[in-house]
Amino acid sequence: MSVWTRISEALAALAKGEGLAAVFEKLRTPPERTVAFAIAAIALSAKMAKADGRVTRNEVRAFREVFTIPPGEEANAARVYNLAREDVTGFDVYARRIRRMFDDGHQTLVDLVESLFHIATADGHYHEAEDAFLAEVARIFGLSDCEFRGIRSRYVPDAHPDPYDVLGVERGAHLDEIRAAWRRLVREHHPDRLVARGVPREAVRLAEARMAAINRAWEEIAREHAL
Repeated sequence: MSVWTRISEALAALAKGEGLAAVFEKLRTPPERTVAFAIAAIALSAKMAKADGRVTRNEVRAFREVFTIPPGEEANAARVYNLAREDVTGFDVYARRIRRMFDDGHQTLVDLVESLFHIATADGHYHEAEDAFLAEVARIFGLSDCEFRGIRSRYVPDAHPDPYDVLGVERGAHLDEIRAAWRRLVREHHPDRLVARGVPREAVRLAEARMAAINRAWEEIAREHAL
């Protein structure tokens, strides 16, 4: 059964009068967590679109880069999107419900924030309202300032990636500590681990860019220490 078929089943609950945010509470275990990640990405993307007041074709294309929507399933994806966009519930309520759903999987929440950054910056413009939206979502999800800056630096054109932020270490850390952090991140972001965390295979594509950034950060710091 595909992710999108399971999404269709989750939408059946909505037809019975349950709110979209309430559906998340029922999607706490695999394979439903995979469905929940997809719904969460669609719903928060819709809320983010309201933040800057527009949805561009590039953003839609970016979403499709993260989630491949099979022919015949576009209506289900659009339904989730429109429900979230029209729902008067604030995005922070969605974010808190998602946080509770993945309370034992912090890295999944990092994956979701990164997916949102990929969509937000696809049109070449990063609106201040989007920045405020993503910063608050990251805060609710429990990401540290360092983690948020690291993700932001990989996507926002005017944000030069600080290699220490990317690896989540302090600038004065010993090289051995930095090397250990780099190795840990490489293990954590292996595609197989993302799948195990309930991230749809389509979203694993972001892992390649993330791994490249992690390795660049280590190489930059290693060169700096060699001087």
